[in-house]
Amino acid sequence: MTFQVGDKVIYPNHGLGIVERIEEKTILGTTCGFFHLRIVSNDTTVLVPVSNVDGVGLRKAIGDEEVERLFAQLSDGRIDNHQNWKGRFKDNSDKMRTGSIYDMADVLKSLTFLSKSKSLSFREKRMLDRAKALIVSEVSEVMREKALEVELKVDRALEKCFMVKARNMARATARAKIAKPVKATVVAAAVPRRAAARAS
Repeated sequence: MTFQVGDKVIYPNHGLGIVERIEEKTILGTTCGFFHLRIVSNDTTVLVPVSNVDGVGLRKAIGDEEVERLFAQLSDGRIDNHQNWKGRFKDNSDKMRTGSIYDMADVLKSLTFLSKSKSLSFREKRMLDRAKALIVSEVSEVMREKALEVELKVDRALEKCFMVKARNMARATARAKIAKPVKATVVAAAVPRRAAARAS
């Protein structure tokens, strides 16, 4: 993927950056191109080799139309939740490294949901805060809205997500309760037939 000066890009785990210039440097006798990125959140400069853009997951910031898809995902009621801490932490770390805002949305949903029932470890709490900050900063820039307003929208979407999940779980439980008596009735009906067969 190629970028131009002025492009808004996302550098995984660093957040939103702006390509300020592109230049060639010679390091240890090898000449290669570099993108100079200014990271918006802390106003630092990062150099990314042009040849390593795909390797580090550098991508363009999402567009207006993708923001709608993001909020639909944040509120859809689908939450991945490993019970095993190691498996959960590895999966979430892998998702954070991709730089995909949709992967970060999954991390945000699962860890926020988990935090409502138990205390998160320090590392998971930090990951949760990071996922939320990266999503808020990118959407804020794309929508040209204040970060606080975007954060409120994200929180509302998450609340809707948990309500949808609770409703789906209640429906599944109700269906399971209805299904059990039916099975019992079938078994009870089958017993007299066997008894009748033995009697004859």
